[in-house]
Amino acid sequence: MKLQRMNRRALTLGALAVSGALALTACGSDDTGNTTGGGSSASASNNSAIKCDDAKGQLQASGSSAQKNAIDAWVKAFTAACKNVQINYNPTGSGAGVTAFTQGQTAFAGSDSPLKPEEATAAKKVCNNNAAVDLPMVGGPIALGYNVDGVDNLVLDAATIGKIFDGKITTWDDAAIKKLNPDAKLPSTKIQAFHRSDESGTTDNFTKYLKATAPSDWKYSGGKAWQAKGGQSAQGSSGLAQQVKQTPGAISYFELSYAADGIKTVDLKTDAATPVKASVENATKAISTAKVVGTGNDLALELNYKPTAEGAYPLTLVTYEIVCEKGNKADTLAATKAFLTYIASEDGQNQLTAAQYAPIPAEIITKVRSTVSNLS
Repeated sequence: MKLQRMNRRALTLGALAVSGALALTACGSDDTGNTTGGGSSASASNNSAIKCDDAKGQLQASGSSAQKNAIDAWVKAFTAACKNVQINYNPTGSGAGVTAFTQGQTAFAGSDSPLKPEEATAAKKVCNNNAAVDLPMVGGPIALGYNVDGVDNLVLDAATIGKIFDGKITTWDDAAIKKLNPDAKLPSTKIQAFHRSDESGTTDNFTKYLKATAPSDWKYSGGKAWQAKGGQSAQGSSGLAQQVKQTPGAISYFELSYAADGIKTVDLKTDAATPVKASVENATKAISTAKVVGTGNDLALELNYKPTAEGAYPLTLVTYEIVCEKGNKADTLAATKAFLTYIASEDGQNQLTAAQYAPIPAEIITKVRSTVSNLS
């Protein structure tokens, strides 16, 4: 945890170095996320590659809470340089973010899953009969945080995780958990499994992992809405992390950046010789094997939940910024392009590691930059 605090301190100092007069206060809540910045002039910082161009006005966006901490850092740096732009990113969850975008309420959406066919059809209405595109911007591990007194190291495999979240394993001293952790002093404490109450791309990716790796133990079809019976729920990734922190016997899933302030995380047993820790580096190894399955300039990815490389952490997600390829609103186009150009840049992607996220692999982010440059 000391390393995480150092990383957060390094990120804060890096953001402060962008400008001595920050115009933004970062979101304090996963559920409200009112993030704004303002000022009078538009100029690029000497310490960044941010180009404001003609960007001005207010930019409304919402969606994935998974990327909230990354967005906070990006918005702080961008609005410090581009003082004529105000950005409000509301981390309402991927499902709500896509809905707001398809209803024309936001300039772009953040989603931990690419658009479904019906969502893509709905998006055409706000894109003046043009397509919306999925642009991968943020990668990272989905951590399994737990609160079990006296257990500082915990190994689980996909089958056991599936049974826990399906209510088939109910105490921490279950034989299946003991087998994976022969040296641990596992208590008879009741397992308190928490899942998202809102529609979430994190849920979608978590259940895709279970479907791919433990199909005999996870029979649900998956999606952004939680389907298994039982368990308890909370709003947003921060809500789940808070429940784990305060509830003895708890376990839940959320992005690694939320596993702070003493939350312990599970090591995953895979086909590799050694269980894999949830880390940015290990997630990057897995994400680098993803394939682009979108067509044209759509860059939807197919993640590999069964990587063969040692040290590859397979429980990952990629967050997309969803935007009209053409037909964007004239009053927000310049600001949208400037902001997306920055976060896809080398400078923007470099901020991710310190915030416990994984940068998008070079061959994919290069395609993202090309698509962003041609938005109209």
